[in-house]
Amino acid sequence: MDCLILRFDAPVMSFGSVVVDQLNPTWRFPGKSMLTGLLGNALSWDHRDADKLQTLQDRLRFAARWDAEPAPLTDYQTVELGHEFMRGTGWTTRGKVEGRKGEIAAKIRKTGHYTHQRWRDHWANGVATVALTLDGEGHPTVNDLESALRTPARPLFIGRKPCLPAAPILVGRRQAAGVKAALAAEPLADVGPRRRPAHIPALWPLDEGHGASSEERFDRRDWRNNIHRGAERYAVGILELTV
Repeated sequence: MDCLILRFDAPVMSFGSVVVDQLNPTWRFPGKSMLTGLLGNALSWDHRDADKLQTLQDRLRFAARWDAEPAPLTDYQTVELGHEFMRGTGWTTRGKVEGRKGEIAAKIRKTGHYTHQRWRDHWANGVATVALTLDGEGHPTVNDLESALRTPARPLFIGRKPCLPAAPILVGRRQAAGVKAALAAEPLADVGPRRRPAHIPALWPLDEGHGASSEERFDRRDWRNNIHRGAERYAVGILELTV
């Protein structure tokens, strides 16, 4: 099996999770929709390429580990919507302008103030390594993904636009029986003074071996309707390196 090895090394990164109101948590490991978006961005696709993104997500197989233990970090964001220059403009999220209606609009009319708040979780100062491949035939191929990651069509980010990588994401290519085996055969990253976990935590497909536990993750996206929908169960445990 042809596998690509990716490395996520950034001051902060986020892997997405189930959003509740203005709380934006992050998974412990990367998710399918996050990786699909990153690869689609490298290939120059956007949300209008919903069918291509859906097919890519359906074919994607991956395993992930932490080479340097990250620290959780919550970014608290606010915007005061009662300012004069904000009136009538709304604010932008998911690529479109949102108007202010209902309780928000009523509070602004009554008090002249309304503070919109968001809490966005990230991982700070960690280094994650990912092995991925594609099931089945079709386009893109693993060759296409490798080429796109070497010379991406647009700047890449790790989960959210402010999460810029500190180094090229693509490490290389490896032949292995599966993505878990490819990940186990990849040497640990040089993490400098950052803390190396005593045991390497990892996540991989259930059909490539059981872990200490399993985890159901709602990490699939319905790309046509731009919503998260669909779950998959993964094995989670300690990865025994073979190098």
